[in-house]
Amino acid sequence: MANPEKRSRTSTREASDDSVRVIFLGGLGEIGRNCACIEVNGRILVVDFGLMFPDHAMPGVDFVLPDFTYLRDNADRVDAVLLTHGHEDHVGGMAHLLADLQVPMYGAELTLRMAKGRLEEHGVMHRTELRPVPDGQRVRVGPIDVQFIPVTHSVPHANAIAFFTPQGTILHSGDFKLDEAPVDGRFTDLALIESIAKDGIRLLLSDSTNAEEPGHTGSESSVGPELRRVFAENRGKRIISACFSSHLHRVQQIAEAAVSEHRRIAFLGRSMGNNVSLARQMGLFPVPASSVIPIEEIDRYQPSEICIICTGSQGEPMSALSLMAAGQSKWLKVGADDLVIFSATPIPGNEHNVHRTINGFHRRGADVVHGGIHPVHVSGHASAEDLKRLLRIVQPEYFVPIHGEYRHLVHHTRLARAVGMPEDRVMICQDGDAVVLTNGGVSVERSAVSSGYLFVDGIVGDIGRGVLRDRRVLSEEGMVVVVASIDTQTGALVSGPEIVTRGWIYMPDSEDLLVGAEAVAEAALSDPPFMDGLVAIEALENRIRLALQRYITKATKRRPIVVPVIMEV
Repeated sequence: MANPEKRSRTSTREASDDSVRVIFLGGLGEIGRNCACIEVNGRILVVDFGLMFPDHAMPGVDFVLPDFTYLRDNADRVDAVLLTHGHEDHVGGMAHLLADLQVPMYGAELTLRMAKGRLEEHGVMHRTELRPVPDGQRVRVGPIDVQFIPVTHSVPHANAIAFFTPQGTILHSGDFKLDEAPVDGRFTDLALIESIAKDGIRLLLSDSTNAEEPGHTGSESSVGPELRRVFAENRGKRIISACFSSHLHRVQQIAEAAVSEHRRIAFLGRSMGNNVSLARQMGLFPVPASSVIPIEEIDRYQPSEICIICTGSQGEPMSALSLMAAGQSKWLKVGADDLVIFSATPIPGNEHNVHRTINGFHRRGADVVHGGIHPVHVSGHASAEDLKRLLRIVQPEYFVPIHGEYRHLVHHTRLARAVGMPEDRVMICQDGDAVVLTNGGVSVERSAVSSGYLFVDGIVGDIGRGVLRDRRVLSEEGMVVVVASIDTQTGALVSGPEIVTRGWIYMPDSEDLLVGAEAVAEAALSDPPFMDGLVAIEALENRIRLALQRYITKATKRRPIVVPVIMEV
């Protein structure tokens, strides 16, 4: 596939001997945490800094970030963060990054303004400067020129980015699709990509999310007629439609379907309200203001006159939609007069939450429409034939698939080989790897930087894998607390031991086990260790913990957390 003349031109260019490195901190082998770094002449440009939603094995975790130790340790070398688009998996971690770095942010104006609200909420807006880049513009950022290339996606004003480095051009696709009929008329600029590719693309980094999906991804504008049909067939019902608040073209099409049926529209959910307000300010939401009412006024209208557009399409526990499904919404009670539309597909890992929410609506008598039974959703990512088309246009010298679980990366490499790329020019990387571009070729340094998960729990930063492991044990095995009082001078037991359990056994039915546990604890307390003339409390607690863990494991084949509490008298 690759053009030999282009390869020759890029490999014999007049360039410095300094290498260029592409370092992946997240987004390879997973959905979310997207972050890559381009290192040129000792300077670092960061592409996106997103979050990932936790799975069932991460109890209590709000979200997961890339481990940015590499960026923190090299903060003085980071020149900027470049944002491809406004989705949480690409920009949702910026507030946490700016707590440690002070750098400007480049991107489309909409992307930056969507990120601004989050930064202001976290009080870090003063640590950055927003620098909007118009479609197609080439600007100098740090040591190199970069060019923002319009692409279509499920959020307006997404971009691919071309990096013009001393080791050739690196093209980062961002998240994209090839939509032949975008709602706003803003196409993926294949002509611009082709013009850049004429001078050779040394390395292509391309979105792999839909690499397993055959054919072409449908146009976003195809959803509108289906939504209008659903609205028309349910004229007697109140309609509640959920989608991502950032998917402004979907929100627009839902609103237009409502207007076509003479319904009033109410927005529910803080992010939904904020994003629609922002889109209105920028002239990106052509829905009459007269059709929009505050959520507080919906009871003034008949159900058939109302459409509510809300957040919660992923079944998030405290979202507007989930509260409705649980009968806990303060704004409305859902029943037989309601139709609920899920105009989104579950993010991998969220399927259980979505199904639980759908079941909740059915229990309340509502009808539910979702993408599994009606075409009320299309993906924002390019499918196999679209990915092959981009590969043919770009004709890169080297290719690394990005953004996706490992199976998606594997399928994307097969697509590259199917269009003629040599096998040794196609490389699968993982988080922590670095792709190194030199005059002699392109290679991969495995595990070049730290790439673990950074778990965020409320306002607490990284809670660590130890805390997460304890939470899993507590949820699966339970906890046993041993309480005793001891004279620290003589070692005599003053009171106890008393056993208190949570999640291990049902105490009224397990007296023999509890008596046995108390006996084991008492034996461990009978000959306490001393240090400097006093009982060594920490050593005694460890002795009790080990003795009880052995007893409990042998008796019940379970391993609850054992917490000794020794009160000194």
